[in-house]
Amino acid sequence: MLQDTAAQTQQWSFILSQLFDWVMTGLAWIVPFQNRVLGYVLQGDNFWRLAGTAILLLLPAAALIAGIWGTMVALYTIPFRLARSVTLLQSILMAWWDTLRMVWFYWAGMVRFLVVLVGWVWGLIKTSVQLVWGTLKGAVTSPLAVLDATSRRPGVPWPAFFLLIVWSAVEATIFTFTLRPTMSELLADLTGYEVNGFALIVILWIFLAIIIAGSFACIHVLNEAVKARQTGNIIFMILVEIAVAMFEVLFLYRELVDAMTPWLAQQGIQLGVFGTIGLAFFGWVGVRGMTWFLFGRFGAPALIGLLGRQAFAVEGSAAHGSTPSMADYWKGPISALKAEREWFRKEAREVFELMSLPVLQVVAAGLNFAFVVFTGRGHFTLPFKSIEDVLAASHFPARVSGEVAR
Repeated sequence: MLQDTAAQTQQWSFILSQLFDWVMTGLAWIVPFQNRVLGYVLQGDNFWRLAGTAILLLLPAAALIAGIWGTMVALYTIPFRLARSVTLLQSILMAWWDTLRMVWFYWAGMVRFLVVLVGWVWGLIKTSVQLVWGTLKGAVTSPLAVLDATSRRPGVPWPAFFLLIVWSAVEATIFTFTLRPTMSELLADLTGYEVNGFALIVILWIFLAIIIAGSFACIHVLNEAVKARQTGNIIFMILVEIAVAMFEVLFLYRELVDAMTPWLAQQGIQLGVFGTIGLAFFGWVGVRGMTWFLFGRFGAPALIGLLGRQAFAVEGSAAHGSTPSMADYWKGPISALKAEREWFRKEAREVFELMSLPVLQVVAAGLNFAFVVFTGRGHFTLPFKSIEDVLAASHFPARVSGEVAR
């Protein structure tokens, strides 16, 4: 009895040993084969060749190796699945068909991604060039458009106001350097010591700027008095304007004429007192007349209204409608920002799908061989059409429970 038991045990050990050797012999050739395949894929003389070979061949090679392992292991399970052997062979063939298709789709997807990437880069370059060109064009045309809108829409004449301020500052600067020697000598004689040059220039510049801006205000008040036919104000403002003119002529424009006297003497022209004052007065009238008719008549009322905190009203302003609110100014940029945000979200999703689907499809094709070994058929339905298909194919436990219920 013991001898029979020992003989049976030895017989079963021999059978299992032969079976194990047979299985291992059938699987042993895969290891050197996969080493050779991966060694070919992962070798390169330089970084770019290695990176290119890995990108093109690593995933297909991994799917090929996974298919070989899954096929061989699944074939060894046929004796245990005799009732479903036909279905198992069909599943193996479909898994190989899906693998070949997914490898081809992987390479085609890479080409598609490169074509789309080139298109995006070209579009980005075109957009950047258009943006730069539009910015330069806007920088040139925007001031003109603002001036055009300002000229068409009633309101405060800001260009004339700023020109009046700038002209007063320029004229004050010129006369400051013209009068500085005279004022320095005068203050030195009055005080008995040398005045600080920088302090004198600052004080003199502020004083002259106020006087020059005030001369435009005097002309404006005189003009309004003439329009209103106010005789008393006309006479009063004429006297004030004469005083202003004499002050500016004697202390400002006369200095300019004195600076020209050596050149006039070289030309044989000798100016006396009346000639000097007359030429200075002629210069004052010419400068004031040109600046008044150019921007002074529009900027002086704005300056007086700003200093007096008075509203600058223009007749007919109500006919042009009310001023748009701040919400109207921001509505367009906010809408454009929302549209750009939606566009970027759409493009980002497309980029993600173009990069992810080819890779995920090859990976899913390789995993289908593992599912064939354990469940008898593949789990993933290939190819994936969108990311939603990938997410839907991930719910394996629910599918298995449904099959068990059936």
